[in-house]
Amino acid sequence: MSMQPAAWPEPDPRVAAAIKAMYGSRKTERPLAVEIRDRLGQWLADEDFAAAFGIRGRPGWPPSRLALVTVLQRAEKLTDRLAAGAVRTRLDWKYLLGLSLDDPGFDHTVLAEFRGKVAEAGLEQVALDALLGRLVSAGLVKAGGKQRTDSTHVVAAVAALNRLELAGESVRGAAEALAAAHPAWLEQRICVPDWTRRYGTPMTAWRPPASQAKQDELAIAYARDGYALLEAVYDESSPAWLRELPAVDVLRWVLVQNYTRTITGNGREVIKRREKEPEGDGLPPGHARIASPYDTDARWGVKRDTFWLGYKLHVTETCDDEPRCGCPGEGGAGRRGHDKDCAAPAFPNLITHVATTGATVTDNQMTSVIHDELAGKTLAPGRHYLDSGYLSAALLVSEAARHGIALIGPLLADTPAQARAGNGYARADFAVDYGSKTVTCPQGRTAASWTPCTQHGKDAIVATFSASDCGPCPARSLCTTSGKNRRQLTVPPRDLAQAQAAARAAENTIPFQADYARRAGVEGTMHQATSHGARRTRYRGLPKTSLDHVYMACALNLLRLHAYWTGTPLDRRRTSHLARLGLGLAA
Repeated sequence: MSMQPAAWPEPDPRVAAAIKAMYGSRKTERPLAVEIRDRLGQWLADEDFAAAFGIRGRPGWPPSRLALVTVLQRAEKLTDRLAAGAVRTRLDWKYLLGLSLDDPGFDHTVLAEFRGKVAEAGLEQVALDALLGRLVSAGLVKAGGKQRTDSTHVVAAVAALNRLELAGESVRGAAEALAAAHPAWLEQRICVPDWTRRYGTPMTAWRPPASQAKQDELAIAYARDGYALLEAVYDESSPAWLRELPAVDVLRWVLVQNYTRTITGNGREVIKRREKEPEGDGLPPGHARIASPYDTDARWGVKRDTFWLGYKLHVTETCDDEPRCGCPGEGGAGRRGHDKDCAAPAFPNLITHVATTGATVTDNQMTSVIHDELAGKTLAPGRHYLDSGYLSAALLVSEAARHGIALIGPLLADTPAQARAGNGYARADFAVDYGSKTVTCPQGRTAASWTPCTQHGKDAIVATFSASDCGPCPARSLCTTSGKNRRQLTVPPRDLAQAQAAARAAENTIPFQADYARRAGVEGTMHQATSHGARRTRYRGLPKTSLDHVYMACALNLLRLHAYWTGTPLDRRRTSHLARLGLGLAA
């Protein structure tokens, strides 16, 4: 399918006349698609998707209009088949897309093809960037304002497997792929009845052995079958193209990551399962370890009490003060949408950035990435409201220097055992003098050494007290359990220490807490995203999952704009019957 760039056609006169007749006097009831066309015009261009489509072949549906359909599909939670049906039958969609009444639309499979091409070309962000560009020109989004960010888990569209099931399912997936690609070759190299008995059904369809010994035995059996299958595939007599099957490569990686295989001097094969060891023949780190043979990007993640297989979604939105609307109020004009007598719609908070990452990526790894990408759109905030997971003293200093962004949020508490237990000498109990390069403990002893160093790629200072001071100290049990009878203390450089001290002091003030309360509103955005399926991906692989989240963000922005344009705010004044009863009793 090729792409021939073209401008969106004007709405068909008969469709436009029908829309005007139905909604001309009922502006608050105008559908989302109609408002998008009238308010934004053409905000997507076919040229933006040029890298995803060829210039030869039969022309297909314009990608900019397919992107519009995908956004509306996410806004209304429609399947591909229902979205294609809406293009054929709904007047408001025809009005937006510039289609005639008798336009047949397209087959629903075109949407899946469109998503695949756009994700493969790395154009996931095109739609959101184009929408934000139009909103910037309309004055609804601007740089230097206030924004807030939060993250949530995203469950992958595959079954969660343990290590035993992963090994068996990887062998089964490779055997299925080979049986489909070259059945004659496969039947000459395996015992088909035995393999059908072991791998004929998914590993999750039957209960594994109860005893650990039987499970270990089965795990080794899966590995032997997997290695035998790979040896057959990589044999010189086998067609070379079999090695290029994705399932075969996945099996190879799963075996490498979960097993060790050695050949003894007498030619005996020894296969062992890798264990959770920090070095040597242990399992690879979680961010690199395949967790499913059907979605090799999905990873196991943990956040507080939540443990999931999949991804993580980061959402950033504006949270500026609302413009004054001119309503009379106490001390001057009232704020738009907050005065109960004010008819002006509440100013919309709009999503400026979404990022989908592996489940093992921590929030603080994304803080600078989000800022860089917002700065690339000239939408970097002046104040950014974040929870503790996104913050550190180093980020407070670096982001202010790089982009002039003030990070607002509480820093993580000290992590040493003494600080966690609240019973002992934590780092805050030591007096650090950067001028004289000395550290003094609560008992009045001074550290014997002051050593600048690099830890985990970051500058730090290690102060070490002498064993002659720590050994006989009566408070040693409150300070250290080291077998060397001495305390070591890691302190940050002076600029980080000052930033950390200032931030911790501000956290307890009423102005900070009142200002930081602004961040709580992002929970409503995460709830809205969850209601549109953000926490369970519909596709496999990080590129398609990321694309889905970007189009979801476009849909949420348009829903909020529709509420703003029509004067019907989304859920902001909704009160449950039980809550209304409680308010009545309180009155």
